[in-house]
Amino acid sequence: MVEQDAHSAPARFEKLQADLVKARGLLAFASASGRPARFLDARTGWGQFQAQQAWQLARELGMPELREVVLARHVVLYVHSERNVALLSLRHERQLTYRLAGPSV
Repeated sequence: MVEQDAHSAPARFEKLQADLVKARGLLAFASASGRPARFLDARTGWGQFQAQQAWQLARELGMPELREVVLARHVVLYVHSERNVALLSLRHERQLTYRLAGPSV
């Protein structure tokens, strides 16, 4: 397990950035390579609210597919179409939920 202290933070951040660059390359080549977003099947009220928010963002972007790609210690939520990919949120494996922007009105 990696110690999470102030001294190791820069190295951990650089690792996250490198992982995101690799994920970007993968998604540019095969946008559907991530797994189906697991939280979309939530049964709790909060989980259903988050799923609804994510679907709203996907609709606003005109991209019908919501997926997740797992990095070493993070999970990236993204939407994609045949030609485009958009990152919606990034969460650490210890976080229970994504932080999503509210739908535009």
